[in-house]
Amino acid sequence: MCLAVPGKIIEIYDSAGMRMCKIDFGGVTREACLQVLPDAKVGDFTIVHAGFALNILSESEALETLEALRELGEIESEINIGDEG
Repeated sequence: MCLAVPGKIIEIYDSAGMRMCKIDFGGVTREACLQVLPDAKVGDFTIVHAGFALNILSESEALETLEALRELGEIESEINIGDEG
């Protein structure tokens, strides 16, 4: 299963004729192709799969998704702790 984690576009540039970007995922920066998102701009939030930015999210959607993922991580940690005893 793949989870789409939102990231913020911090740089846009061309590379070998392709529109590319750098995306900040909470301090981790990755490169992605922006060919399918011609209107994307620096500061937009997006999700990436297989190296391609797929869609633009509003900041509130991105933050809501990130919070839900954090909560899932906390629940998983609690479940794992309960299994140890």
